[in-house]
Amino acid sequence: MRNAGKADPFGADGTDSRVSLFDDLEVSGIGLIFEQQAWDEGYKHIAGLDEVGRGCLAGPVVAAACILDPTKPLPEGLNDSKQLTEASRDEIAERLKADCVAYAIGQIEAVEIDRINILEATKQAMLDAIALLTPQPDFLLIDALYLKRSPLSQRSIIKGDSISASIAAASILAKTYRDDLMKAYDAEYPQYGFAGHKGYGAATHLEALKIYGPCVLHRKSFRGVLPVT
Repeated sequence: MRNAGKADPFGADGTDSRVSLFDDLEVSGIGLIFEQQAWDEGYKHIAGLDEVGRGCLAGPVVAAACILDPTKPLPEGLNDSKQLTEASRDEIAERLKADCVAYAIGQIEAVEIDRINILEATKQAMLDAIALLTPQPDFLLIDALYLKRSPLSQRSIIKGDSISASIAAASILAKTYRDDLMKAYDAEYPQYGFAGHKGYGAATHLEALKIYGPCVLHRKSFRGVLPVT
């Protein structure tokens, strides 16, 4: 297996050197080109990571980590979760859970988001998801983030959920998990309409905040949650 230090697509100072890994490579559409390069270099368990809920006013930020099985075909219709209907996401998520080598979910609640900020909370959710994977990954493909606190070799890919199958899989698993969670919260806090907007800043959500104020699920540090004083 290649030395982990050499596999790191970032320099010692944390600067991005992604281009040098894929010189003259043009990628369009979902596929396994990034995963295949890692497999060819001797890595075995490639985990894709993505998050959902980063821009929400309420609920946790959720990250999923997914290790695809290279012997299994990709689910039909696999794509960035934002490009799929709810029914398609649910169907593909069940297929992924049945066929992948491993997947795990990490989530950071609103109170912690307020304490450490949403970017750090997103990274922590990803680290938590990685820690829960069995087997543990030896290489990470991450949508637009770099996890300095992880010792694992990794590659950050801009818009990775639209070109890496592993990241797309993670995006679907994270999205379906969080949507189900917000639907469950809707029964507990029906006045906010969480089942419909999933905690995002929809007009109906902002109006409910004006009438009822925030609940324990709301991120108090986010604009629009607390009244302007």
